[in-house]
Amino acid sequence: MNFIQKLKDPFLSQVADLFPFDFLSQSSEDLLLYGKDWTRVYVPNPSAIAFPRTTEEVSQFLKLCSDHQVAVVPSGGRTGLAGGAVAVQGEIVLSLRRMNRLDAVDELAQTVRVQAGCVTEAVHQHTGLHGLTWPVDFASKGSSQVGGNISTNAGGVKVIRYGLTRQWVLGLQVVTMKGEILELNGALEKNNTGLDLRQLFIGSEGTLGIITEATLKLTRTPGELDVFFFAVDGIPKVLELFQEVRKASFSIMAFEFLTKNCLNLVTQMRGLKAPFSRDYSAYVLIEIERNRALNTESGGKNFEDQMESWLATLFEKELVLDGTLAQSPRDARDLWSLREGISESLSMKGRVHKNDIALPVSGLKNFIEEMNLLFSRRQLGLEVFLFGHIGDGNLHVNTMMPEGMGQEEFERICDAVDLDLFSLVQSYEGSVSAEHGIGLLKKNVLHFSRSPIEIALMKDFKRILDPQGLLNPGKIF
Repeated sequence: MNFIQKLKDPFLSQVADLFPFDFLSQSSEDLLLYGKDWTRVYVPNPSAIAFPRTTEEVSQFLKLCSDHQVAVVPSGGRTGLAGGAVAVQGEIVLSLRRMNRLDAVDELAQTVRVQAGCVTEAVHQHTGLHGLTWPVDFASKGSSQVGGNISTNAGGVKVIRYGLTRQWVLGLQVVTMKGEILELNGALEKNNTGLDLRQLFIGSEGTLGIITEATLKLTRTPGELDVFFFAVDGIPKVLELFQEVRKASFSIMAFEFLTKNCLNLVTQMRGLKAPFSRDYSAYVLIEIERNRALNTESGGKNFEDQMESWLATLFEKELVLDGTLAQSPRDARDLWSLREGISESLSMKGRVHKNDIALPVSGLKNFIEEMNLLFSRRQLGLEVFLFGHIGDGNLHVNTMMPEGMGQEEFERICDAVDLDLFSLVQSYEGSVSAEHGIGLLKKNVLHFSRSPIEIALMKDFKRILDPQGLLNPGKIF
């Protein structure tokens, strides 16, 4: 169904009467910018972009859209990679960009109330003034928004320490397609009064309601951090190293890995300096928080001694072949750039087919071995770039289109390989989408991770909250 035909009088007349003059835009620049996300697979085709400033405006607008059967696509920072914020059927895009209010930080409760359009990094800066942080962190924090993070239950590089976004949301304000405003849980730490509807909206990709405000749970800002970059002899050693790191006395903030071709690509495309004088088959970035208690008791000496002994053990056991430690905040940023710059570098090099999958951590070693056999058996000649958050089982499997191959042939091959890959993921009880949701891109493979009964129940929830199917239509199902 194409919804663009609905944008006629009296709908537009009522919008003009009820909302400020700058509420709705149909400029070609806005349509192109706000009609898509980072997926870059779909051609945006929105009919208009709405820019509310308050929850009340969102409520009034959604009720008007329901009355006129106008479909709506909610939009945050548009950093998703599954087409979840793309308008392809003439829908109106509802951008939360102007809803960026940050309330005062409650230092006693360690919470903050924010509007959904707040940029993630702005929340970090706001709470950091009080020695607190919202520990949801990823490479796109400078443009991603709180509402989008929550609606996709975003992960990122610190999941191994803090968990997913849903662990850090106390309360939500949500508007349904009927215009109803729901206040869910407020700022309560405990609330045992039946179904937790807040969790229903977290991760629902804007298909059940539009998140307009959230009460975020905060934690203290981490203490002094150390960032290591290690060279290892293949992915099995990556997993052995992870097991050893798990036993250490310090707190792991991040455990990331990348293959040799990923490092070579990011240094080439972004002009970054390679950390070692020679190539190795795989690399690991580890960020740890120094143990404050040890530093307090012995002025840091005890920690330094323990760290030196631990590092020596890693080399003695041949878990690492080479390594470097950031000596300054700038060094740490440079090392992180080697990991966080991979996705951008892949896009700069050419057309890439991305997969974002998750496996039980205990099954990673065998899964990766079987996955490599799968690619080699097919003898496709495609280069695979592998990286991810190994500590939480999340792998990013990226396939680069070879020079001289046509786009249609490349997509056909990748689609066929995906079916085998997702079947393998299913056999390990994994997920076909670890971080970016289902959106438009992966709805045809949802059955590899969810049972028919689960999918039927999700559709039932959708029908109850959005009976006309007007809110982010075509996404997930």
